[in-house]
Amino acid sequence: MALRITRRGLGRSLAAGCGLLALAGSGRSAPAQDLRFFRIGTGTTGGTYFPIGGLIASAVSRPFGAPPCDQGGSCGVEGLIAVAQASLGSVENVNSVAGGSIESGLSQADIAFWAYTGTGLYADLGPQENLRAIAHLYNELVHVVVAADSGIRDVEDLRGKRLALGDEGSGTLIDARAILGAYGISEADIEPAYMGAERASDAMLAGELDGYMFVGGVPLLAVEDLARRMELRLLPFADQTAWRLRLELPFFTAAMFPEGAYEGVPPVPTIAVGATWITSVDVDEELIYGITQALWHPTTHTLLQNGHARGRDILVENALRGIAIPLHDGAARYYREIGMLEGGEISDPEE
Repeated sequence: MALRITRRGLGRSLAAGCGLLALAGSGRSAPAQDLRFFRIGTGTTGGTYFPIGGLIASAVSRPFGAPPCDQGGSCGVEGLIAVAQASLGSVENVNSVAGGSIESGLSQADIAFWAYTGTGLYADLGPQENLRAIAHLYNELVHVVVAADSGIRDVEDLRGKRLALGDEGSGTLIDARAILGAYGISEADIEPAYMGAERASDAMLAGELDGYMFVGGVPLLAVEDLARRMELRLLPFADQTAWRLRLELPFFTAAMFPEGAYEGVPPVPTIAVGATWITSVDVDEELIYGITQALWHPTTHTLLQNGHARGRDILVENALRGIAIPLHDGAARYYREIGMLEGGEISDPEE
């Protein structure tokens, strides 16, 4: 697969900033044909994929002329500039990776599984068998955000309300439909809107929505900002319906919003899906091996910890948890070298 990025693609992207700056200020220039670009489809700017993707892009990039890793420079792949590209989220990223228009992307584990197997959302499209996994990153929590002074206290109270379900083409929308369906609520039972967390927060503040759903890592920038401007409530998932939903769709797991996740919001039980970094089988094995190695370098861990609250959860010991599609050969090679794979099998760290 040719690793090239268009001028238009760059316009929609959050570049691996420190990598590009290092390239510009290194005092050395490399022939353009020697540089490799690697796009990472992320999500909307108000979600968690976008900043996490930017941090990962910086970590795996190493422009020519940058100081070596052991001298305080980048520990990424030499000659690689990774670019975190804004998107609508999981579904767009999966489709773009499967179609070959980007090299990698972040996706909810359920969306990647449905696409690879040609089930669920992808039943009419057939299996996207070229999809491969690089790593599990962290858990994404289901947010159902309403005003604290509203009468909405559980999912059943959403009937008849103005509720945003996520952007068209997003993983949030797919999960929102599945979750509401488990409670016997269809889009005909609410006044649905289709927008991401950022626009939905503005609409709530303007009194145009009663609430919104979003699936993402904590803290979500859009929810953080809204919590500073109005008092919020997050709806809980701790009843029998949530339990049955997890049995029926095992990529949903039990989770908890921790104390202090959002201003004025106490700990709340919820459900979650895993965030997976995916790529295509067509991407060079040696490149994915180097990217996987850079992802789990100690300097990357420090960068992620300091760069975003969710970055603290991106740990190599969790890298293979909840992986629902095959690993890329380059990633599998790395995990085999560090003892996390035995032959072709994933070694469960909890066993």
